[in-house]
Amino acid sequence: MAVLGSGSGGNATLLECGKTRLLVDAGLSAKQLTQRLELLGVDPDSLTGILLTHEHSDHARGVDVLLRKRSIPVYANAMTKEALQWGMKSQVQWKVFHTGQDFELEQFTIHPFPIPHDAAEPVGFTLTAATTKFGLVTDVGYITQAMRVHLRDADALFVESNYDEALLEADTKRPWSTKQRIASRHGHLSNTQAGELIADVGCERLVHIVLGHLSGDCNCPKVATQTVSALLQSGGLDQVNVFCAKQDAPTEWVEFGESQPRAVFEGLAGEFKQEELF
Repeated sequence: MAVLGSGSGGNATLLECGKTRLLVDAGLSAKQLTQRLELLGVDPDSLTGILLTHEHSDHARGVDVLLRKRSIPVYANAMTKEALQWGMKSQVQWKVFHTGQDFELEQFTIHPFPIPHDAAEPVGFTLTAATTKFGLVTDVGYITQAMRVHLRDADALFVESNYDEALLEADTKRPWSTKQRIASRHGHLSNTQAGELIADVGCERLVHIVLGHLSGDCNCPKVATQTVSALLQSGGLDQVNVFCAKQDAPTEWVEFGESQPRAVFEGLAGEFKQEELF
């Protein structure tokens, strides 16, 4: 797993298992997606597919241009496809899945499950290959029982950790109505909510947690990791690697599964230092 970028400016996460390479969301520009994939040693033409969580521009803006010269299948549910397809100039190879139903994609079994957010039909994903499981939820208004059920027993998780409650309350740039929307049941998860969710679903298999979609004004990596790590430790999950995805640079590769019980960070040709991820 590697996160190409995460935040209000664009989101994209790369997963690789064997020869299968999947991009979950493509919310960066096509140029940035291409450059960051290449930094990770991945040819954009080698992507097996693109999975979309929902239609908002910070999760889907790069799809159209990225596919102008490429034929990469795009997996989305019917409402997300409908919200996006009319504005696209590319001949998109749509693969429509049904929310709540598993589907197979080469080495992966993928389960899209509903999440609360102000989009047409937003979903989170679990992806399972053999006995290894990855779960992803981003842009979530509140924690549902379905999320708890589907994210359990994962080896690695990507969870939105958008804002710190105190920093959001103190923010002077946003009007009160915007603050209400962010903290509403159709907005985003706080650091505390993210930590509580992970502590609830975590197990002895869980080795990596990526916190994503951090607000640039109402959060910071240090506050997010400290808040979440404290909640995990109180729940007995004190050996988990917690780090934050950035908006302006990709993370390094993180390997997990039966053959990789702990972290293996591979260099990005000297472009980024490991400490810059935290």
